[in-house]
Amino acid sequence: MKIVTLDGDTLPKPLKKPSWCNVWDYRGTTSKNELAAVLNNAEIVITNKVALRANLLRDLPDLRFICVTATGFDCIDTEYCRERGIVVSNVPGYSANSVAEGVIGFIFALRRHLKDYLHAASHEWSDSKHFCLHRTPIRDVRDATLGIIGRGDIGSHVAHLAKEIGMNVMFAERKGAHEIREGYVPFEEVIAQSDVITLHCPLSESTREMIDMATLKQMKPDALLINTARGLLINETDLASALREGIIGGAALDVLGTEPPPASHPLLDPKLKNLIVTPHIAWASHSGVNNLIKAVEYNLAGYYSGQIKNRVV
Repeated sequence: MKIVTLDGDTLPKPLKKPSWCNVWDYRGTTSKNELAAVLNNAEIVITNKVALRANLLRDLPDLRFICVTATGFDCIDTEYCRERGIVVSNVPGYSANSVAEGVIGFIFALRRHLKDYLHAASHEWSDSKHFCLHRTPIRDVRDATLGIIGRGDIGSHVAHLAKEIGMNVMFAERKGAHEIREGYVPFEEVIAQSDVITLHCPLSESTREMIDMATLKQMKPDALLINTARGLLINETDLASALREGIIGGAALDVLGTEPPPASHPLLDPKLKNLIVTPHIAWASHSGVNNLIKAVEYNLAGYYSGQIKNRVV
Protein backbone atom coordinates (compact mmCIF):
# COMPACT_ATOMS: atom_id res chain seq x y z
CA MET A 1 0.00 0.00 0.00
CA LYS A 2 1.42 3.36 -1.07
CA ILE A 3 0.56 6.61 0.74
CA VAL A 4 1.65 10.00 -0.61
CA THR A 5 1.52 13.21 1.40
CA LEU A 6 1.66 16.15 -1.00
CA ASP A 7 2.18 19.19 1.24
CA GLY A 8 3.33 17.93 4.63
CA ASP A 9 5.13 21.21 5.37
CA THR A 10 1.73 22.84 5.93
CA LEU A 11 1.48 20.83 9.15
CA PRO A 12 3.48 22.18 12.11
CA LYS A 13 3.95 18.58 13.28
CA PRO A 14 4.68 15.70 10.87
CA LEU A 15 2.38 12.74 10.52
CA LYS A 16 3.59 9.31 11.63
CA LYS A 17 3.82 6.46 9.16
CA PRO A 18 1.13 3.84 9.84
CA SER A 19 2.56 0.40 10.62
CA TRP A 20 0.50 -1.14 7.83
CA CYS A 21 1.83 1.19 5.12
CA ASN A 22 4.35 -0.32 2.67
CA VAL A 23 5.41 2.88 0.90
CA TRP A 24 5.27 6.24 2.73
CA ASP A 25 6.18 9.12 0.40
CA TYR A 26 6.05 12.10 2.75
CA ARG A 27 6.61 15.23 0.70
CA GLY A 28 6.90 18.74 2.12
CA THR A 29 5.70 20.35 -1.10
CA THR A 30 4.64 19.13 -4.52
CA SER A 31 4.35 21.22 -7.70
CA LYS A 32 1.62 20.72 -10.30
CA ASN A 33 4.16 19.36 -12.76
CA GLU A 34 5.19 16.64 -10.31
CA LEU A 35 1.76 15.38 -9.35
CA ALA A 36 1.17 12.72 -11.99
CA ALA A 37 4.53 11.04 -11.41
CA VAL A 38 4.40 11.34 -7.64
CA LEU A 39 0.92 9.83 -7.40
CA ASN A 40 1.57 6.95 -9.76
CA ASN A 41 0.48 3.69 -8.05
CA ALA A 42 -0.66 5.56 -4.92
CA GLU A 43 -3.69 4.09 -3.15
CA ILE A 44 -3.99 6.91 -0.60
CA VAL A 45 -3.16 10.59 -0.99
CA ILE A 46 -3.03 13.12 1.84
CA THR A 47 -3.40 16.75 0.82
CA ASN A 48 -4.09 20.06 2.47
CA LYS A 49 -4.26 22.62 -0.33
CA VAL A 50 -2.78 20.83 -3.37
CA ALA A 51 -5.70 20.58 -5.80
CA LEU A 52 -6.81 17.20 -7.16
CA ARG A 53 -9.00 17.72 -10.22
CA ALA A 54 -10.57 15.32 -12.71
CA ASN A 55 -7.88 15.78 -15.38
CA LEU A 56 -5.33 14.40 -12.90
CA LEU A 57 -7.51 11.87 -11.09
CA ARG A 58 -8.56 10.05 -14.25
CA ASP A 59 -4.94 9.00 -14.78
CA LEU A 60 -4.64 7.49 -11.28
CA PRO A 61 -6.45 4.11 -11.48
CA ASP A 62 -4.96 2.86 -8.19
CA LEU A 63 -6.21 5.80 -6.11
CA ARG A 64 -8.87 4.76 -3.60
CA PHE A 65 -8.79 7.28 -0.77
CA ILE A 66 -8.12 11.02 -0.40
CA CYS A 67 -7.63 12.41 3.10
CA VAL A 68 -7.84 16.21 3.30
CA THR A 69 -5.95 17.64 6.25
CA ALA A 70 -8.49 20.43 6.70
CA THR A 71 -12.21 20.97 7.14
CA GLY A 72 -12.72 22.60 3.74
CA PHE A 73 -12.33 20.27 0.75
CA ASP A 74 -12.88 22.65 -2.17
CA CYS A 75 -9.45 21.61 -3.50
CA ILE A 76 -10.94 18.21 -4.46
CA ASP A 77 -13.10 17.46 -7.50
CA THR A 78 -15.74 15.74 -5.41
CA GLU A 79 -18.10 15.08 -8.32
CA TYR A 80 -15.47 13.11 -10.18
CA CYS A 81 -14.49 11.24 -7.01
CA ARG A 82 -18.11 10.27 -6.51
CA GLU A 83 -18.35 8.99 -10.09
CA ARG A 84 -15.09 7.02 -9.79
CA GLY A 85 -15.76 5.67 -6.30
CA ILE A 86 -12.79 7.46 -4.74
CA VAL A 87 -13.50 8.00 -1.04
CA VAL A 88 -12.78 11.47 0.39
CA SER A 89 -12.55 12.28 4.10
CA ASN A 90 -11.89 15.61 5.79
CA VAL A 91 -11.17 16.74 9.35
CA PRO A 92 -14.24 18.54 10.71
CA GLY A 93 -14.23 20.72 13.80
CA TYR A 94 -10.59 20.24 14.75
CA SER A 95 -9.89 23.98 14.92
CA ALA A 96 -13.24 25.25 16.21
CA ASN A 97 -11.81 26.59 19.46
CA SER A 98 -8.64 27.96 17.88
CA VAL A 99 -10.42 29.83 15.07
CA ALA A 100 -13.19 31.06 17.37
CA GLU A 101 -10.67 32.52 19.80
CA GLY A 102 -8.89 34.10 16.83
CA VAL A 103 -12.13 35.74 15.72
CA ILE A 104 -12.78 37.14 19.20
CA GLY A 105 -9.20 38.42 19.26
CA PHE A 106 -9.76 40.18 15.93
CA ILE A 107 -12.94 41.78 17.26
CA PHE A 108 -11.15 43.26 20.25
CA ALA A 109 -8.19 44.37 18.13
CA LEU A 110 -10.41 46.16 15.62
CA ARG A 111 -12.94 47.67 18.03
CA ARG A 112 -10.11 49.00 20.20
CA HIS A 113 -7.93 50.03 17.22
CA LEU A 114 -4.91 48.19 18.64
CA LYS A 115 -2.95 48.41 15.39
CA ASP A 116 -3.29 52.20 15.32
CA TYR A 117 -2.44 52.61 19.00
CA LEU A 118 0.58 50.30 18.77
CA HIS A 119 1.93 52.55 16.03
CA ALA A 120 1.10 55.69 18.03
CA ALA A 121 2.91 54.37 21.12
CA SER A 122 6.19 53.90 19.26
CA HIS A 123 5.98 56.96 17.01
CA GLU A 124 4.05 59.71 18.82
CA TRP A 125 3.60 59.03 22.53
CA SER A 126 7.03 60.37 23.52
CA ASP A 127 6.10 63.79 22.10
CA SER A 128 2.68 63.90 23.76
CA LYS A 129 1.90 66.68 26.27
CA HIS A 130 -0.33 64.33 28.26
CA PHE A 131 -0.10 60.85 29.77
CA CYS A 132 -2.82 59.61 27.40
CA LEU A 133 -2.58 59.73 23.64
CA HIS A 134 -6.21 59.50 22.66
CA ARG A 135 -6.93 59.40 18.96
CA THR A 136 -9.34 56.98 17.32
CA PRO A 137 -12.51 56.34 19.40
CA ILE A 138 -12.45 53.00 21.21
CA ARG A 139 -15.67 50.98 21.02
CA ASP A 140 -16.83 48.43 23.57
CA VAL A 141 -17.32 44.85 22.46
CA ARG A 142 -20.08 44.17 24.98
CA ASP A 143 -23.55 44.86 23.51
CA ALA A 144 -22.20 45.00 19.96
CA THR A 145 -24.10 42.89 17.40
CA LEU A 146 -22.25 40.04 15.73
CA GLY A 147 -23.58 38.64 12.46
CA ILE A 148 -22.34 35.12 11.69
CA ILE A 149 -22.50 33.67 8.18
CA GLY A 150 -22.18 29.91 8.54
CA ARG A 151 -23.44 27.77 11.42
CA GLY A 152 -21.07 24.82 11.45
CA ASP A 153 -18.70 23.87 14.24
CA ILE A 154 -16.66 27.07 14.02
CA GLY A 155 -19.58 29.46 13.54
CA SER A 156 -21.41 27.90 16.49
CA HIS A 157 -18.30 28.11 18.67
CA VAL A 158 -17.82 31.77 17.76
CA ALA A 159 -21.43 32.42 18.76
CA HIS A 160 -20.87 30.76 22.15
CA LEU A 161 -17.77 32.82 22.94
CA ALA A 162 -19.38 36.03 21.68
CA LYS A 163 -22.40 35.57 23.92
CA GLU A 164 -20.10 34.92 26.88
CA ILE A 165 -18.58 38.40 26.48
CA GLY A 166 -21.96 40.06 26.09
CA MET A 167 -22.36 40.36 22.34
CA ASN A 168 -25.70 40.03 20.58
CA VAL A 169 -25.53 37.24 17.99
CA MET A 170 -27.43 36.67 14.74
CA PHE A 171 -27.00 33.85 12.23
CA ALA A 172 -27.53 34.85 8.61
CA GLU A 173 -29.74 32.85 6.30
CA ARG A 174 -28.21 31.96 2.93
CA LYS A 175 -27.85 34.89 0.57
CA GLY A 176 -30.83 35.04 -1.76
CA ALA A 177 -32.87 32.47 0.21
CA HIS A 178 -36.66 32.73 -0.14
CA GLU A 179 -37.43 30.90 3.10
CA ILE A 180 -35.94 31.76 6.49
CA ARG A 181 -35.14 28.80 8.73
CA GLU A 182 -35.85 28.89 12.43
CA GLY A 183 -32.97 30.50 14.30
CA TYR A 184 -31.79 32.46 11.26
CA VAL A 185 -32.21 36.07 10.15
CA PRO A 186 -32.45 37.20 6.50
CA PHE A 187 -29.01 37.77 5.02
CA GLU A 188 -29.69 41.40 4.14
CA GLU A 189 -30.87 42.21 7.68
CA VAL A 190 -27.75 40.69 9.22
CA ILE A 191 -25.55 42.68 6.85
CA ALA A 192 -27.37 45.94 7.63
CA GLN A 193 -27.71 45.53 11.40
CA SER A 194 -24.41 43.96 12.49
CA ASP A 195 -21.52 45.84 14.07
CA VAL A 196 -19.26 42.92 13.15
CA ILE A 197 -19.76 40.31 10.42
CA THR A 198 -17.73 37.10 10.50
CA LEU A 199 -17.60 34.49 7.73
CA HIS A 200 -17.65 30.75 8.48
CA CYS A 201 -19.27 29.16 5.43
CA PRO A 202 -17.66 26.87 2.85
CA LEU A 203 -16.58 28.16 -0.55
CA SER A 204 -18.93 27.13 -3.34
CA GLU A 205 -20.32 28.67 -6.51
CA SER A 206 -23.18 30.13 -4.46
CA THR A 207 -20.88 31.71 -1.86
CA ARG A 208 -18.00 32.83 -4.10
CA GLU A 209 -17.56 36.62 -3.69
CA MET A 210 -20.77 36.80 -1.63
CA ILE A 211 -19.28 39.89 -0.03
CA ASP A 212 -18.96 42.39 -2.89
CA MET A 213 -19.26 46.16 -3.15
CA ALA A 214 -23.06 46.05 -3.14
CA THR A 215 -23.01 44.06 0.11
CA LEU A 216 -20.29 46.22 1.67
CA LYS A 217 -22.37 49.33 0.99
CA GLN A 218 -25.27 47.75 2.92
CA MET A 219 -23.10 47.49 6.06
CA LYS A 220 -22.92 50.16 8.74
CA PRO A 221 -20.20 52.74 8.01
CA ASP A 222 -18.32 51.68 11.16
CA ALA A 223 -19.01 47.94 10.79
CA LEU A 224 -16.19 45.39 10.73
CA LEU A 225 -15.69 42.36 8.48
CA ILE A 226 -13.80 39.24 9.60
CA ASN A 227 -12.88 36.31 7.38
CA THR A 228 -11.20 33.15 8.68
CA ALA A 229 -12.89 30.81 6.18
CA ARG A 230 -11.90 31.17 2.52
CA GLY A 231 -10.50 34.25 0.81
CA LEU A 232 -12.70 33.98 -2.26
CA LEU A 233 -15.85 34.52 -0.20
CA ILE A 234 -14.92 38.19 -0.63
CA ASN A 235 -14.36 40.28 -3.73
CA GLU A 236 -10.97 41.48 -2.53
CA THR A 237 -10.69 44.43 -4.90
CA ASP A 238 -14.07 45.68 -3.67
CA LEU A 239 -13.02 45.28 -0.04
CA ALA A 240 -9.79 47.21 -0.60
CA SER A 241 -11.80 50.03 -2.19
CA ALA A 242 -14.35 49.98 0.64
CA LEU A 243 -11.59 50.32 3.24
CA ARG A 244 -9.84 53.05 1.28
CA GLU A 245 -13.09 55.02 0.84
CA GLY A 246 -14.31 54.52 4.41
CA ILE A 247 -17.40 52.56 3.34
CA ILE A 248 -16.87 50.18 6.30
CA GLY A 249 -14.90 50.65 9.50
CA GLY A 250 -12.31 47.89 9.18
CA ALA A 251 -11.53 44.26 8.45
CA ALA A 252 -9.49 41.34 9.74
CA LEU A 253 -8.51 38.58 7.32
CA ASP A 254 -6.73 35.31 8.02
CA VAL A 255 -7.27 34.07 4.47
CA LEU A 256 -6.84 35.50 0.98
CA GLY A 257 -7.98 34.32 -2.43
CA THR A 258 -4.44 33.39 -3.45
CA GLU A 259 -2.15 31.86 -0.84
CA PRO A 260 0.62 32.77 -0.58
CA PRO A 261 -0.45 36.13 -2.04
CA PRO A 262 1.62 38.21 -4.44
CA ALA A 263 3.30 41.25 -2.89
CA SER A 264 1.04 43.40 -5.08
CA HIS A 265 -2.16 41.98 -3.53
CA PRO A 266 -4.60 44.89 -2.96
CA LEU A 267 -5.19 43.89 0.67
CA LEU A 268 -1.49 43.96 1.53
CA ASP A 269 -1.35 47.72 0.95
CA PRO A 270 0.14 49.17 4.18
CA LYS A 271 -1.83 52.38 3.63
CA LEU A 272 -5.15 50.66 4.28
CA LYS A 273 -6.38 51.70 7.70
CA ASN A 274 -7.84 49.43 10.37
CA LEU A 275 -6.98 46.31 8.42
CA ILE A 276 -5.36 43.24 9.96
CA VAL A 277 -4.07 40.43 7.74
CA THR A 278 -2.56 37.25 9.19
CA PRO A 279 -1.09 34.34 7.13
CA HIS A 280 -3.81 31.67 7.51
CA ILE A 281 -2.87 30.73 11.07
CA ALA A 282 -6.15 31.12 13.00
CA TRP A 283 -6.48 27.32 13.10
CA ALA A 284 -2.96 26.65 14.37
CA SER A 285 -3.16 26.87 18.14
CA HIS A 286 -1.68 24.01 20.18
CA SER A 287 -5.05 22.31 20.44
CA GLY A 288 -5.84 22.86 16.76
CA VAL A 289 -2.61 21.26 15.58
CA ASN A 290 -2.91 18.26 17.91
CA ASN A 291 -6.56 17.70 16.99
CA LEU A 292 -5.68 17.80 13.29
CA ILE A 293 -2.87 15.24 13.53
CA LYS A 294 -5.00 12.86 15.60
CA ALA A 295 -7.93 13.17 13.20
CA VAL A 296 -5.83 12.43 10.11
CA GLU A 297 -4.41 9.33 11.80
CA TYR A 298 -7.98 8.37 12.76
CA ASN A 299 -9.12 8.73 9.13
CA LEU A 300 -6.24 6.62 7.84
CA ALA A 301 -6.92 3.89 10.40
CA GLY A 302 -10.59 3.96 9.46
CA TYR A 303 -9.81 3.41 5.79
CA TYR A 304 -7.44 0.55 6.56
CA SER A 305 -10.03 -1.17 8.77
CA GLY A 306 -12.80 -0.73 6.21
CA GLN A 307 -14.73 1.67 8.43
CA ILE A 308 -14.48 5.08 6.74
CA LYS A 309 -14.44 8.05 9.10
CA ASN A 310 -15.41 11.68 8.39
CA ARG A 311 -16.50 10.78 4.88
CA VAL A 312 -17.59 13.64 2.60
CA VAL A 313 -17.71 11.60 -0.63
